[in-house]
Amino acid sequence: MSKIQSAFANGKAFIAFITCGDPDLETTEAAVCAAAANGADLIELGIPFSDPTAEGPVIQGANLRALKGGVTTDKIFAMVENLRKKVSIPMVFMTYANVVFSYGAERFISRCAAIGIDGLILPDIPFEEKEEFLPICKMHGIDLISMIAPTSADRIAMIAKEAEGFLYIVSSLGVTGTRTEITTDLASMVKIVRQNTSVPCAIGFGIAEPEQARHMAVFADGVIVGSAIIKLLAKYGRQAPPYVGDYIKKMKDAIR
Repeated sequence: MSKIQSAFANGKAFIAFITCGDPDLETTEAAVCAAAANGADLIELGIPFSDPTAEGPVIQGANLRALKGGVTTDKIFAMVENLRKKVSIPMVFMTYANVVFSYGAERFISRCAAIGIDGLILPDIPFEEKEEFLPICKMHGIDLISMIAPTSADRIAMIAKEAEGFLYIVSSLGVTGTRTEITTDLASMVKIVRQNTSVPCAIGFGIAEPEQARHMAVFADGVIVGSAIIKLLAKYGRQAPPYVGDYIKKMKDAIR
């Protein structure tokens, strides 16, 4: 069992997404510690990119603020190295192919392994093109996490069969962001996933309220929340970590 799958070993998993460096890396570090202390089972760390195509305005704003503040990939690696002295739950990077290419894929992925990152999500890499990164990830013991969208249709089974770590199920068409209603037939998607893999699946995009999280946890093994957490960081800035912790406790309690 990969370390990522251990996040799903004790009931439904809560996965928190945090953009590194918004408003600064010290706050990111404190927010991750608060998330872990309040029930987050896995942390997705966003490495900022100038053109984050999967993100809505909330996370786009976080990317721009972080980049404007001078965040670099090396500074994020150093922060994670420090975080690993305090936080033992699985952590994955979510970023874009350009970030990895420009750093050098081998150099980037080997560094991930060295600092204790467990997986990598690259939303702009289609399943059919993952071979560009997969062999390097396998060599270093990093799970390359696949995404399934409502438009994946007859590709769902194929993607599920080769899944590693966990499967990221995108709840809705469009970009990240809170939604008042999620109308996708997620039960059918999860059913196909279950028929093709034992790897756990988590639903993300649009989940913000405890009731939504509880509903999604009926179908899936976990829920992923990003924009609602980023809004707290945008609102409270360096004072945000306790608010992030309180919010995560509420969400985790909802899916227990």
